[in-house]
Amino acid sequence: MDVVTLPGQRAGGKVWLVGAGPGDVELLTLKAYRILKSADVVLFDALVSDEIMSLVPQDAEKIAVGKRAGKHSAAQDEINQLLVTKGFTRKNVVRLKGGDPFIFGRGGEELQSLVEAGLEFEVVPGITAASGTSAYAGIPLTHRDYAQGVSFITGHCQLESRPMDWKGYANPNNTLVIYMGILNAGLIKSGLMEAGRSANTPVAIVSKATTAQQKRFIGTLGELDLLASDPELKMPALMIIGEVVELADTLNWFEPKTESEPLAIGVELKDRR
Repeated sequence: MDVVTLPGQRAGGKVWLVGAGPGDVELLTLKAYRILKSADVVLFDALVSDEIMSLVPQDAEKIAVGKRAGKHSAAQDEINQLLVTKGFTRKNVVRLKGGDPFIFGRGGEELQSLVEAGLEFEVVPGITAASGTSAYAGIPLTHRDYAQGVSFITGHCQLESRPMDWKGYANPNNTLVIYMGILNAGLIKSGLMEAGRSANTPVAIVSKATTAQQKRFIGTLGELDLLASDPELKMPALMIIGEVVELADTLNWFEPKTESEPLAIGVELKDRR
């Protein structure tokens, strides 16, 4: 679908593409907090927490456009069109995404629509799910003794029809972080093992990371599909595969609390735009 602009009408606002981080409200950047507090309309994803949404002004328009596997509430073309329409008719438009908007967030696609429409925009990066999840799970993504590199991949595509470079991802000196891979856990397991990764490679699946509901499911690559089918596993969830997972118990520091504490940001931030 082509994005429709408003002929003869001058764009009256600015669109802010904002990363909300992995879940914990206190992991928002100060800039993201400031922009949210001045929003006129917010288009938000399903992964954005209620605590973060509570920062949005009560009189701001809030539009849920999030996507989940098998439960898409809005097509990408519709989101692009909404951003353009709101950019022409409102002053401060915020596109709020979980994690970082440029890492598996389709942020680039949405900005291309804004460019075509001649709209002003700015990007506010967020802590991506990989770094937030690994930190709160006690798993360093790189370590001199365990892994000298890390790769981020998405596992929700049709892996059977679009083969992955499993040999490239099977390097034992590399940590593999897989976004949106739970439904394809069996394919991921077989792909990596057929490419030479040991069945004994440590793996972790972290559910609802950085929140009060965080849970870790730790085992081996050979057990990956069993871990992914655990009935206590709730979405969103991220897979971490590699020797660094051995450090999970030693470096674990986060104890999920039953009640969330109020946001610690108590300073009024001046609008510097």
